[in-house]
Amino acid sequence: QVQLVESGGGLVQAGGSLRLSCVVSGTIFSINDMGWYRQVPGKQRDLVAGITSGGRTNYADSVKGRFTISRDNVKKTVYLQMNSLKPDDTAIYYCNADIRVVGDYKTYWGQGTQVTVSS
Repeated sequence: QVQLVESGGGLVQAGGSLRLSCVVSGTIFSINDMGWYRQVPGKQRDLVAGITSGGRTNYADSVKGRFTISRDNVKKTVYLQMNSLKPDDTAIYYCNADIRVVGDYKTYWGQGTQVTVSS
């Protein structure tokens, strides 16, 4: 059974930093794109950052220059380094990954980790 398990969320003051991690567990064949999304109550889940299997990255405009996404393919882990955090970054952060177990790739989601930035 494939699972994505996030860690690293918490409470931080504005201007601080957090590093999120997301580990893929279970027997898999390969991982393609991976990414981080965030959601606040009553709003849609939005892309924060994405990274391809080859390491190409993309970011939401609101986090460019502050957040960095990276991955370790051996450890089947994706990271999100968040610096210069702002209260507006407060949300539940979810990781996702396109994973092939057998057959076609399928998108899997983590359970989410809360990030709270105080002013």
